[in-house]
Amino acid sequence: MTDPSALLTTVVGSYPQPNWLVDREMLGGRLPPRVRATEIWRVDGRFLAEAQDDATRLAILDQERAGVDVITDGEMRRESYSNRFATALGGMDIENPGTALDRTGHPNPVPRVAGPIRRTRPVEVEDLLFLRRNTDRKVKITLPGPFTMAQQAQNDFYPDGRSLALDLAAAVNEEINDLFAAGADIVQIDEPYLQARAEAAREYAVEVINRAVEGVPGPVALHTCFGYAAIVHNRPAGYSFLAELNDCAVDTLSIEAAQPKLDLSILEQVPDKGVILGVLDLSDPTVESPEDIADRIREALRYVPPERLQVAPDCGMKYLPRDLAFDKLRAMVEAARAVTQP
Repeated sequence: MTDPSALLTTVVGSYPQPNWLVDREMLGGRLPPRVRATEIWRVDGRFLAEAQDDATRLAILDQERAGVDVITDGEMRRESYSNRFATALGGMDIENPGTALDRTGHPNPVPRVAGPIRRTRPVEVEDLLFLRRNTDRKVKITLPGPFTMAQQAQNDFYPDGRSLALDLAAAVNEEINDLFAAGADIVQIDEPYLQARAEAAREYAVEVINRAVEGVPGPVALHTCFGYAAIVHNRPAGYSFLAELNDCAVDTLSIEAAQPKLDLSILEQVPDKGVILGVLDLSDPTVESPEDIADRIREALRYVPPERLQVAPDCGMKYLPRDLAFDKLRAMVEAARAVTQP
């Protein structure tokens, strides 16, 4: 049983997919896919769903064995964090993709918006139900946020990015409601492009995020970051779009802090939000000591009271070797349990 005085631990979303499931060399050697990338799967399509189920069970078990409190499905069924949901929406022409610049500045194939965006079916509800059946711990499921999906598409239909993002937000809202109805404890929307496209974010991001979470019956977290450690190596000293999120309607903000060596006084900019703090540097191929991780947590507690703080890795665990990911999680849990509430 979790020590009630210990800080809650979680992961951002992803966990390493097994080598027998995906071609990890191919996955790590390309930009994250925005359109479908079925070529990364090693398993014959006839058996793929069963293989993804088995990989999900392993991801759940690893998180439980490491002692993590709030479990995800590890995103085992996804080619990237965003493309599985985005390409399932009506109005996205995935047979004739467009192009958009990735946050690295490189062109990447993306869904082409050819008509009104509509959610025609639940996309991740079965994933959530499977996760719920296979653990008795709290569960979180992630889906891409509307601002980020709008940035990761070629808009050939809407008059502007705001109009596209608002319809994407309506689709996200429908999905969030169904995920809570299916048993989610927490839903997280991933919005890394708030940081990558801060100027556009200031124009309409809070509006579309609020539309995405309007009237939902449970707690919503929002994740924003500087990009995967495996892909984005040069990072700014701080967030260019964070204080603005104190005015949005989500409950908790998930941010990475370890790899960028973030000055944690920035947390004072979001006094009304819970914080999921990234305390594991995923660019570091070694396992940080629990003592070093605990020091990072104690520094955060100078600015955020313990009842508002949870700890997690920085994002992008899917790119790590699985044994390294597990050992890092175990060290993180040990550190969180050492840093107890007063």
